[in-house]
Amino acid sequence: MDPFEITAACFGLLCVWLVIRQNIWCWPTGLVMVTLYIVIFYQARLYSDMGLQVVYIVLQVYGWWYWLRGGREAQPPPVTRLSRGGWLLWPAVALAGTAILGFTMHRYTDADLPYPDAATTVLSLIAQYLMARKILESWLAWIIVDVLAIGIYLAKELYPTAVLYAVFLVLATLGLIAWTRSIQARSATAAA
Repeated sequence: MDPFEITAACFGLLCVWLVIRQNIWCWPTGLVMVTLYIVIFYQARLYSDMGLQVVYIVLQVYGWWYWLRGGREAQPPPVTRLSRGGWLLWPAVALAGTAILGFTMHRYTDADLPYPDAATTVLSLIAQYLMARKILESWLAWIIVDVLAIGIYLAKELYPTAVLYAVFLVLATLGLIAWTRSIQARSATAAA
């Protein structure tokens, strides 16, 4: 097992655990993880995943800023739900993005598993953006990503990363529960 990959996986676990707790330290921890995974995915020829990590750097910085200053009066924002329009928009973006990126990777690179890799990439971008905005349904997108990613990483023999995503799957489920409770507690407080 590659110690570099194990280190990235450990930072990933810590990052997601901190996100569930809505702890601002999830963002710098996530920056370390995604930086390490740029190298790992390049070596595995999972170019969509590698490119995703580069975009994650930007989204990590954005999430860090938004969680610090994005709420009312520069307060941390609350967890919210996806709008009706969002329920139409994001699945359409996921399908179109997967088709375009998968085709591009299949046609113009030597990428392995171009369409599944593209699906996890596009869905991860959507999930990361929704998470940065503290939208509950980000966890549903992460659950889908985790299921797909486990299969990809097992196929590529990236066993520590496959285990990481299996744990991410459990954590995403816990995150969905915790953030749902956060919304319910805020609603109960507002109603009182």
